[in-house]
Amino acid sequence: MSVSGRWSLRARKRVTRGSLGGGMAANLLAVLLSLFFIFPVYWMVVTAFKLTSDIQLPTPEFLPSPLTLEHFGDAFAKHHFLDNLRSSLIVTSTVVLGSMLLAFFAAAAVARFRFRGRRAFIVMLLIIQMVPFEAMLIPIFIELNRLGLVYQLSGVILAYLAFVLPFTIWTLRGFVAAVPAEIDEAALVDGCSRAGAFFKVLFPLVAPGMVATGIFAFIQAWNEYLFANVLLTNDNATLPVWLASFVSAGGAIDWGGTMAGATLFTLPVAVFFVIVQGRITTGLTAGAVKG
Repeated sequence: MSVSGRWSLRARKRVTRGSLGGGMAANLLAVLLSLFFIFPVYWMVVTAFKLTSDIQLPTPEFLPSPLTLEHFGDAFAKHHFLDNLRSSLIVTSTVVLGSMLLAFFAAAAVARFRFRGRRAFIVMLLIIQMVPFEAMLIPIFIELNRLGLVYQLSGVILAYLAFVLPFTIWTLRGFVAAVPAEIDEAALVDGCSRAGAFFKVLFPLVAPGMVATGIFAFIQAWNEYLFANVLLTNDNATLPVWLASFVSAGGAIDWGGTMAGATLFTLPVAVFFVIVQGRITTGLTAGAVKG
């Protein structure tokens, strides 16, 4: 083998060792970050199964024994649990479905048509997202009170839509723009109506992006506490308000009930992610590629 060939072989070996070392370091960092984010969830679930006397021991038990379901029984027996669960399901499902439908039409209009005020509308979407949601509490309360929707689920649904829609429209606009307009035109040439082109051609192509944005709408509607606490009563409040009831007026915290309630509160989110996880990666990357 020539001198240049030996040098080339040594260089390739150094590059291979360097790439392997870099890959191992990246994998180790990913594992450490995963443990960092997973540990609070693990501790929440473990604490929910601990005996009350073992929860605040000076030496924590990472694998408690014995286990108990007492705290879950207390959580199920908590006043208004079933009513609040039903309210959360109604509010969240309505917000997700409503925001996806409205955002799809708005995003299609902004991405496909040129009309007066289009740029101003896009800029307005960005400005609205910069406003803290809490800053809109008083104006929204006044308007809902004027409409007679305070302390009703419909009022909370409208408030959540006002917060979720700007983001979903802005995000879906990128997914719609990534679909070539020639596909719509080909459908129209083949005899499809404008509405048919939207639902039969554009909608299936944008569906992965709608899943990704629907996750945002789901998380916002399911986890929101402040508006639900102000705009609803104890009878029809959502689960975040119910979860806060484990803290007494004097500041005493039922840690076992809180962790059991938090575990139950997290389960629907975990189930939702399991159902849509196959489309999450596709949805998050599809809008970044211009067709």
